Amino acid sequence: MERRAFNYDLPRELIAQQPLARRTASRLLALDGATGEISDQLFSDLPRLLQPGDLLILNDTRVMPARLRGRKSSGGQVEALIERVTGDTTALAQIRASKSPKPGSELELGGARVVVEGREGEFFRLSFDRPVAPHLETAGEIPLPPYIERSPADEDRDRYQTVYAADAGAVAAPTAGLHFDQDLLAELELRGVGHEFLTLHVGAGTFSPVRVDRIEDHRLHAERAVVTETVCDRIRETKASGGRIVAVGTTTVRAIESAALGGEVAPFDAETELFIYPGFRFHVVDAMITNFHLPESSLLMLVAAFAGQEAVFAAYRHAVMQRYRFFSYGDAMFVTRMRESQ
Repeated sequence: MERRAFNYDLPRELIAQQPLARRTASRLLALDGATGEISDQLFSDLPRLLQPGDLLILNDTRVMPARLRGRKSSGGQVEALIERVTGDTTALAQIRASKSPKPGSELELGGARVVVEGREGEFFRLSFDRPVAPHLETAGEIPLPPYIERSPADEDRDRYQTVYAADAGAVAAPTAGLHFDQDLLAELELRGVGHEFLTLHVGAGTFSPVRVDRIEDHRLHAERAVVTETVCDRIRETKASGGRIVAVGTTTVRAIESAALGGEVAPFDAETELFIYPGFRFHVVDAMITNFHLPESSLLMLVAAFAGQEAVFAAYRHAVMQRYRFFSYGDAMFVTRMRESQ
């Protein structure tokens, strides 16, 4: 399958640069994957699209202030994006500099002395002179996506984070969850729509474009996912009673389906490199909430696999015509799964 089949035209001005004043004020495009029917809603209308007995699954990862700025020992500027904290004083990171640092070289990052220990693929192994996690909290910046063309503001520490974020480890937000506030979650509970949490720490690879022409040749970066026995039990109970499993975000879809690759959902605590594209067989997820994704991205390919490529691209064309806001701080979609025979 060709990468170019997942391209679309997006006016630059539709890329959201700021969050709305109220989380639930976003628009919501509803796409019926079985029929291709499209309707325009508000995110606050979500309770009308869900049914008593449905179960929301949300990703409770917390975004780290993972971007550090500093200098090389030569004086040149350097920027590090921490991909993963691997120990008390160690981390993997992407490095941006005029020349890549060599093993053994020293950096100053946010006031910390850092030694480059070596490479792991495109990442650098770094050793800090102090604990990494607290240093990020005091010296790091929230790593806004590259298509947000401004510096992070104070409000981004709150708004580029879900209201239920708990487990620090992501370098990008699970953005479908940004539309929820505690009042909406409480309203859904009152209507009989439950929710459970899993964790998938979103890595910088979520923004990496698919560069190969045949998407089957693409490989995703590994990301840590944890799906507990409690979540699996709730999924099984919901399915048995006729309710739907509604995944909030593509990260949640990947985590759940990684836990169900054997056909039945089971506890999962491991790295996942699961790449979902058209032809994938979904075992668990019945509906999903997601933002609009970049052209030719693995996330767009996942949504196309879920609801059908033709229906998804018709929905995207509609969203462009109706001036929806795109990407991380943009509007959302509620998507149900296409029929198995399609």
